[in-house]
Amino acid sequence: MSDFTLIAVPSSGAGGLDGERSGHFGHCDCYTLVPVADGKIGGVRILANPPHEEGGCLRPVELLASNGVDAIVAIGMGARPLAGFQAAGIGVYFEDASPRIGDAVQRMIDGDVVVFDGTHSCGGCH
Repeated sequence: MSDFTLIAVPSSGAGGLDGERSGHFGHCDCYTLVPVADGKIGGVRILANPPHEEGGCLRPVELLASNGVDAIVAIGMGARPLAGFQAAGIGVYFEDASPRIGDAVQRMIDGDVVVFDGTHSCGGCH
């Protein structure tokens, strides 16, 4: 895949490539931001996720868009934030086989993920 240069991965704990992914993007502890150039992973950056109450389901969309994210790979997401990402021009991808952040990013680079659509959406904000 070459349509992105900065991937966000919802993360549990401290994040990082060896960290564990969070099951729902809006309730994660942080986002691991992974730059990709020429199919290679660059230095990662960790972005704290504000409490869900601060802006609701669309607050993370605004946060990631303002940090230059091109794509997010997620396990779970409601329809409202999915629409928000799509409106912001951020690609949303579904991948639920890799518990480790670095593995999910590598699967994106390898093109082994699918575009996140309504069949992958959960019931919404919880």
